Amino acid sequence: MDQEVGVAGAVRAGRPGMNDVAKVAGVSHQTVSRVLNDHPNVRPETRQRVLEAIDALGYRRNSAARALVTRRSATVGIVTSGSMQFGPATTLAVLEQSARAAGYFVSVATAAEPTPETMTEIFGSFMDQSVEGIVVIAPEERVANAARAASAHVPVLMLAAMDPQPGDPTVVHVDQRSGARLLVRHLLDLGHRDLVHVSGPLDWFDALARRDAWHDELASSGVHPREDIVGDWTAEAGYQAGRALLGNLPDAVFAANDQTALGLLHAFAEAGVRVPDDVSVVGYDDVQGSDHFIPPLTTVRQDFDALGRHAMEVLIGAVTGEPLVPVPVPPQLLVRASTAAAHS
Repeated sequence: MDQEVGVAGAVRAGRPGMNDVAKVAGVSHQTVSRVLNDHPNVRPETRQRVLEAIDALGYRRNSAARALVTRRSATVGIVTSGSMQFGPATTLAVLEQSARAAGYFVSVATAAEPTPETMTEIFGSFMDQSVEGIVVIAPEERVANAARAASAHVPVLMLAAMDPQPGDPTVVHVDQRSGARLLVRHLLDLGHRDLVHVSGPLDWFDALARRDAWHDELASSGVHPREDIVGDWTAEAGYQAGRALLGNLPDAVFAANDQTALGLLHAFAEAGVRVPDDVSVVGYDDVQGSDHFIPPLTTVRQDFDALGRHAMEVLIGAVTGEPLVPVPVPPQLLVRASTAAAHS
């Protein structure tokens, strides 16, 4: 009976909105958003109640109507550095999809040279479009610093594997440190002790987080690795690192990403070094095709779909006044044929 009264009230008021659905279902606006985005963290009985309210009200999203009411454009601004590296490029794609699924349009701006002045200009352009929130894909310190220096009058979210400082925008990220620790434990469990890391560029948050977690986890186990080889995410850097190691092979190599691992595998294969018989190799990212490297690569998968959904939930929560506490997205270890037990 209460639901019938709620439905009647919503119909009399005009076209039903998400708040009407929330009121009829007896849930929060954020819960309705989660159901509409098919988020897994909704109890089945709650999901069913929301779906019944949607059906009873005849609700469907109307971005144009929302824009008229809120004086905003149902648009989310996304700032990217334009990097075509796997992480930032994939993050941009899933953010766009997640925003669209949540009923938002997306306006993308590229800051190839991210300075505070450039970011302020971009934020100003977004304000002219009446965006409801801004996401900054910040893989590097310079992007984060530029975002900090720019001002906006809407919620700002940074996607970065960084520890936020007081006054920073909200930060959402995949737990890079956890992924590196998974790889360390895997290699140690296989009996490897002579280890080396080919890092990513050290002005990238992901590279620093993976490197630091690698060393911290090894130190806690009393293992002292070789000095790091600094790379730049590319297969060429991995290839050159592999060639440099040929005269004195370690037990195992942790490549900071799968492209670096691909270069290592090339150098080793070219020199007749057998992976994993002579040396184990691990990567990070689980790029498409890494399961078809020779041999298939042990690596860490980042759940970018979950990252995109969570980022939009946090941003929309800030927009609607129902803030959520962001939590790191957990990675997953994928064990394949590029690692094996150490020789006794």
